[in-house]
This record gives sequence, C-alpha cells and structure tokens, in this order.
Amino acid sequence: MSDKESETEGLIKEAARKLFHEKGFAGTKTRDIAEAAQINLALLNYYFRSKKKLYDIIMMESIQHFFSDLVVVINNAETNFLEKLQELAIIYIDMLSQNPDIANFILNEVRQHPDQFTSKLGALEMAKNSVFLKQYTEAVKEGVIPPVHPAHFLMNFAGLVVFPFIVTPMVSVVTGLPRTDLIELIQERKRLVPLWIQSMLQVK
Repeated sequence: MSDKESETEGLIKEAARKLFHEKGFAGTKTRDIAEAAQINLALLNYYFRSKKKLYDIIMMESIQHFFSDLVVVINNAETNFLEKLQELAIIYIDMLSQNPDIANFILNEVRQHPDQFTSKLGALEMAKNSVFLKQYTEAVKEGVIPPVHPAHFLMNFAGLVVFPFIVTPMVSVVTGLPRTDLIELIQERKRLVPLWIQSMLQVK
C-alpha cells in the first residue's frame, strides 16, 4: 500500500470511528463517512467494501484501545492492587475525557454481542489470570479487605469512572453547570474514585 493509500485509509477510519462512536452502526450512513473523510463514496467502497466490514474494524480497534492499558496495569507485578486502582482511574478518566462517546459504543457492543467480546478479546481469561485478581484474593485472605466478590469491585469502579461520562449531558441540564466546571469535576474524580473504592472495600 502506497503512502497516499495508507493516508486515505486512515482518514476514512478516523471519520468512521467518530461517527460510529457517536451514532452507532444503524445511525451512521456510508455517505456521511465519505463526506467526513472528504472522499467520494466509490473510494470508500474500494477500501472497505461495506459499512459492516468497516464497522467491524472500528469496533475491534476501539475495544482493543479501550482495554490495552487495562491489561498492562492489572498485570504489573510491581504495584499493589490499590496502586493499580489509582492508575486505572487516571488512565480511564483521561481516555474518556478525550473520547466520551467510546463508553456507550463499547457498552452497546458488549451488550449486543457478549460472546464475540469474550472470544475476540479473551476478556474472561485476561481477568482470571491477572496479577490484580491474585493480589485482590490475597488481600482478602490476609484480612486487608472483607471477603467481597471481585465483581462488586468491577461494577463499582465502572460505575464511578465510566457512568459519569454517560450522564454528563443530563447533569449539565439539571445543575446548569457550564462545560468547564463539569470538566473540572470529572478531573477531580481521578483523586476521589480510589478513595471511594477503598472506603467501599473497608481497606484496613
């Protein structure tokens, strides 16, 4: 592939990523992608053949991007599980601040195709064999935290980190806070989320 072709493919994928994240598969038209990438429809079809093929590529790249940092952090043997928690809060709040639509996009994909999510990403094995889970289990055995199922941690963490980005438009309407204030509040959560999780876990 020539540099020009590679550049064109990149422009198409970037335009498609933005539209798919914002509108989903059904709400995005190939013509919209072509217009956003500033190419004609025939050229888009030449590179990707169909909207479904392009969507599948964007979906897999988005999921891999969303979870790539997670894999590194939860398998770092040099940090304890509380330090991992702090790292993850910072990483995901920064990521979602840059691309808030990715949260809904991935949640919808996982909900609609859970089997594909598990098989293609290896999410189940990744979680089962992680250093984090081993450290969490050890902390329970040592009495550092109460015997709470790790799924509770996952749900609490996702709720505290991801959900605010989903409800931010509603919060803006209800509170009347300007966008700049909401951004500042979101950034505060990098410090607050680990503290809240520790409190929930009753860390000793």
